[in-house]
Amino acid sequence: MSSHISNVRPAPDQVLVDIADYVLNYKVDSAEAYDTARNCLMDTLGCGLEALSYPACTKLMGPIVPGTVVPNGAKVPGTQFQLDPIQAAFNIGAMIRWLDFNDTWLAAEWGHPSDNLGGILATSDWISRTRVSQGKVPLTVKDVLTAMIKAHEIQGVLALENSFNRVGLDHVILVKVASTAVVTGLLGGTKEEIINAVSNAWVDGQALRTYRHAPNTGSRKSWAAGDATSRAVRLALMAMKGEMGYPSALTAKTWGFYDVSFKGQAFKFQRPYGSYVMEQVLFKISFPAEFHAQTAVECALTLHPQIGSRINTLEKIDQIEKIVITTHESAIRIIDKTGPLANPADRDHCIQYMSAIGLLKGNLTAADYEDDVAGDPRVDALRAKMQCVEKAEYTKDYLDPEKRSIANAIQVFFKDGSKSDNVAVEYPIGHRRRRGEGIPELVKKFKINLARRFPAKQQATILAVCENQKTLEATPVHEFVNLFEI
Repeated sequence: MSSHISNVRPAPDQVLVDIADYVLNYKVDSAEAYDTARNCLMDTLGCGLEALSYPACTKLMGPIVPGTVVPNGAKVPGTQFQLDPIQAAFNIGAMIRWLDFNDTWLAAEWGHPSDNLGGILATSDWISRTRVSQGKVPLTVKDVLTAMIKAHEIQGVLALENSFNRVGLDHVILVKVASTAVVTGLLGGTKEEIINAVSNAWVDGQALRTYRHAPNTGSRKSWAAGDATSRAVRLALMAMKGEMGYPSALTAKTWGFYDVSFKGQAFKFQRPYGSYVMEQVLFKISFPAEFHAQTAVECALTLHPQIGSRINTLEKIDQIEKIVITTHESAIRIIDKTGPLANPADRDHCIQYMSAIGLLKGNLTAADYEDDVAGDPRVDALRAKMQCVEKAEYTKDYLDPEKRSIANAIQVFFKDGSKSDNVAVEYPIGHRRRRGEGIPELVKKFKINLARRFPAKQQATILAVCENQKTLEATPVHEFVNLFEI
């Protein structure tokens, strides 16, 4: 019986071609994008520095084989490690994401575009050190910022209309795809080599969201992006050695990504690639909380002075009738949790837990997800009083490309008939609409994180470079990374 399947190799899928053309040919001319990328670089590295205070993170750091020496290897900021670019990408990516405090993109698929910095910075540093050793010109931080803008854009534009979580796949698939594309470009890849590399990223088996959801929520969600961006460096290096690609990796009947992993549906696109995502990206500035809950925590902090004294004991909490969290559909689907919370990774994805801490303490820090804080019986007593209610307008505005709000409201009702104000926040402080208010706070956050790791003189040197756009952009990558040595 003859086969009806043609063995004629097709032209590459248009999605692959568009990504390669964007990486190679698009000139970023948005001053806002570069300024935002500079702030993003500062914030992302600061998040990584804070994570180095947590043994659960640092136990995964370093070379795979202890004592490995890599000539001209990439350095891991805030540590003494100098590694091959693949393992350096994992290290940097894991520390960036560990505390769920780096930037966020919310759309049909949410994610954290600065996760791509793991592969971008590691590869750029390694390239630069190698070039200098050969008497050649290194890359500059502007090359890093450009790659960040493009990685943000690829991940974010793919996410606008395509929900990977609805088919059970984790959003780090988009980190792998975006990092693969821009890293291959940094390595000097041709259009064909970028297409080959990106096709392999789609062909890869993809991470399931199992580790983000009850009853399996766990710490893999903190290193999954590091794994994805390091895999991207691996695929890019293979493509640069001439490894072949798979032109219909997405569209191949039966065996392609669409049929196997996306219910037979082709990707949809809302807009062409440009610099939109970096300009619109959301920063987590005030507290490490899953972004759908950022405004809920702001509401809780606003309510704390009004009701904190009325909920500070179990007896007083018993006098609460209910606490209503008015929210949007994505928050209910992802972080509306009842019952036991097993670990910090579980708690920082529970809107009730984060709101309870805010109401009780008037603050929320990474330490508040640890067992000693979670063991306070008042926390679960407050959680038991909470109910999440979707407001259609909030869901609509969340999806509106002109608004991109992440609205929440909280109101506390007591058994005696009294009630708190209904405090609502539509746009978190990290939103583009609040940049004027948010960036000074982002810089404060960066300063705090620098102080966790470096002496005062080194802090001042790093800050002086990072706060000057022209100086930062002109700095060779390896010299910039050297600023973060300990």
